[in-house]
Amino acid sequence: MAYAAAMSDPASFVPIGFVPPAGLDDPDFRLRPLGPEHNQSDYAAWTSSSDHIHRTPGFLASSWPRPMTLAENLGDLERHAADFATRAGFTYTVLEPTTDDVIGCVYIYPLPDGEGAGVKSWVAAAHAALDAPLYRVVTAWLAREWPFTEVTYDPR
Repeated sequence: MAYAAAMSDPASFVPIGFVPPAGLDDPDFRLRPLGPEHNQSDYAAWTSSSDHIHRTPGFLASSWPRPMTLAENLGDLERHAADFATRAGFTYTVLEPTTDDVIGCVYIYPLPDGEGAGVKSWVAAAHAALDAPLYRVVTAWLAREWPFTEVTYDPR
């Protein structure tokens, strides 16, 4: 993990010099930064799984997912990509490794007190069996590759 722990950027919740991982590869899924290029597949994944997502730890009391148009979803993806570029937050799409279809997302954003990361993830209902493995892999990845001293991520 390459970063300068003593220096921080007020616009970012990671230290100056920290390079966010470009992704993560697992035999069952791949993580890549979420961007506008994922709009169709992302929209299909979550709109087919709203009830399932609302039953996922971290989303039980969430107002998302909510009905949105494909254009509104694109705006959301553009916002997540801008957050990634400015280091204000990091959203990764969860891709099926052989087709690159979106099957979920991982969100890494500052905790309200600014002292660590709040993490949420979901998988599409058709891939519900990957929820616990995604949680385990992401938890280990955060400990190994990221500079956070505190992480809040609802267990599976």
